[in-house]
Amino acid sequence: MDKRFWEIDAWRGLAIVSMVFYHFMWDLLFFGVVRDVALQSGGWKYFQRSIASSFIFLAGVSLVVSYQQVKVREAAKTGGAAKNKNLGKKGGSVGWQKFLRRGAKVFAWGLVMGIGVRVAGVGRIDFGVLHLIGFSIMASYPFLHFRWINIGLWALFNFIARFLQEPLVDHYWLTWLGFIPPNYSYLDFFPVFPWFGVALLGIGVGNLLYVDYLQEWRKWLPNLAALPPIRFLRFLGGRSLVIYLLHQPILFVLLYLWFAIAG
Repeated sequence: MDKRFWEIDAWRGLAIVSMVFYHFMWDLLFFGVVRDVALQSGGWKYFQRSIASSFIFLAGVSLVVSYQQVKVREAAKTGGAAKNKNLGKKGGSVGWQKFLRRGAKVFAWGLVMGIGVRVAGVGRIDFGVLHLIGFSIMASYPFLHFRWINIGLWALFNFIARFLQEPLVDHYWLTWLGFIPPNYSYLDFFPVFPWFGVALLGIGVGNLLYVDYLQEWRKWLPNLAALPPIRFLRFLGGRSLVIYLLHQPILFVLLYLWFAIAG
């Protein structure tokens, strides 16, 4: 069984709670219950960015944890040829199919969500957070053993993204990279530049903190896993994709029915 770290799941669970709250506010704004809330600017904008950054960063950290576990299992199958002290170093093509399948699954759900919002007529999602996370899972495999290089790439991706902020193209097929057409309007937009850099940052930090022989710091971390609030967050964090896909349709339908009955 894969080992899960309670602090990762709890952080992801906190991001889930924050996301549901943010989308609930979006729904209230959509139905006209609140009118003076600017969700795309000010504090709300940074709140939303912090939520997305958490998901993307934790996806990178989780890739490292999963990669290490795959290497341990592969080593066990081959008689322990790979020692724990070498787990953070470059090695072979261990488990790349797993990451390809996982990334393709998440990316496919991003496509489904994008089609859904277009059909519903509530906006457009060309390359949202699910597209980005799915892409990151597939594209990150060559970087999974790097630490400081990935942290440096995070800075580089942010630097390059600065040059893509002004409209440079008048079509949509490069939006996934970060090129923004004039008057581009979207519900969810997390292009490769700079957001893949956040996933690489998570991989770099994951390699600093969660490679087996570097986990001494966890001995000093209070074990809060059994506390009821943490258990609840861990429960949510372990089911983040399902909750991400279902929470907004459920909220939207419930609010629609509420106002239809009340009104």
